[in-house]
This record gives sequence, structure tokens and C-alpha cells, in this order.
Amino acid sequence: MMSNEATEIFVFGSNLAGIHGAGAARFAVQQHGAIYGQGIGFQGRSYGIPTKDHKLETLPLSEIERHVEDFLEFARDHDELTFYVTPIGCGLAGYRRPQIRPMFEDMPANCRFAETWEDEE
Repeated sequence: MMSNEATEIFVFGSNLAGIHGAGAARFAVQQHGAIYGQGIGFQGRSYGIPTKDHKLETLPLSEIERHVEDFLEFARDHDELTFYVTPIGCGLAGYRRPQIRPMFEDMPANCRFAETWEDEE
């Protein structure tokens, strides 16, 4: 569970347009400094991983996986931070946890799955 430490980063599913209007993305804006209009990467105390395109259409799993790989590289380069990964792509993008979770198989020790991964599908 996240506290309010500056070194704790909320990882959420976003869209390439950076329209953080609902779900974890909206929460990231309200509570963790996500920037409206920035759809990818580190922002405030959050990190956006795109699961939808500029037109808000769901990205294919292969493209989401490339964005996850970029995130994991960022996390490895920033071991001073702790990342709490929400079940990206499992809300409005429509994927299921078993489709997304394997993308994080090799996540570094400074990454944690948020408690919401345990919620019912």
C-alpha cells in the first residue's frame, strides 16, 4: 500500500492523448501529479503506461507490452523510487489481468503490484 512518500510512484494505464478523465488515470491527476495532456511516462509522483491511442481506441497487447518494457527500463534506472503498478489495461481498455500480468514478469525489486490486482475481475 502506498503512503505519501515522494519516492513512491503510482503507475497507471493512460492514453496517448493524455486525457486522464477516468479510473486510475483520473486518480493519478488528483492525487499523484499526473499531467493532463501527457500520456506517457514519469509525471509528478506517477508514471503513465499507454493502453489506448490518441483516439482512445484500445492498443494491441504487443504495443502495450513495448510501453511496459520502457517503464521497466525506467524503473531499473531509478532504483531510488518504488513503483506501485495498477492493473493497467484491465479497466476501460478491456483486457483481463491474465493478459497483462505476464508483461511484468521481470519487473525489478523496486516495483510492486498495487492491491487492486487482487480485486475480482
